[in-house]
Amino acid sequence: MRITWHIEKKRGNLRPQLFYDVLLEGHEKALALPYVRIDSTIPEPDASWQSHCYPNEHERAGKAPARVYQLATPNHAAGTLRQSVRLPWREDNAYPEVEASFRELRRVFEAALAAAHDSQPMDVRGELALSASLKRDIAPGLMAERLLRLAR
Repeated sequence: MRITWHIEKKRGNLRPQLFYDVLLEGHEKALALPYVRIDSTIPEPDASWQSHCYPNEHERAGKAPARVYQLATPNHAAGTLRQSVRLPWREDNAYPEVEASFRELRRVFEAALAAAHDSQPMDVRGELALSASLKRDIAPGLMAERLLRLAR
């Protein structure tokens, strides 16, 4: 799995936006992994639908965000996931929880990958035929029927 991300913020009262992509590799898709979802430590700002945050509003008024974002991996059928989320405005533009959260997503994903990998493959084939004792019991009747057919 490969996770790439970048944070983009324009000058002014605009909130930064986190863009991230998660790409499963071929062998990971082949294991039919379900998607993995975690609660991150990335805060979701109040009114996260707003691209801006004015001074003395929401996080700039000292109000701590009430929620955090969930991060996920794609399921094996999709193989890729592209998401974007809006981050709270910060004067220092520091978001260390982003990398920490992606590390946690990777840890949980790797545990799911190891569990799927531990499910061993198998290829079992079988065949059953009539038992020797039944063949012995029905052989005289079959031979008599064939002989009668030949005599006709």
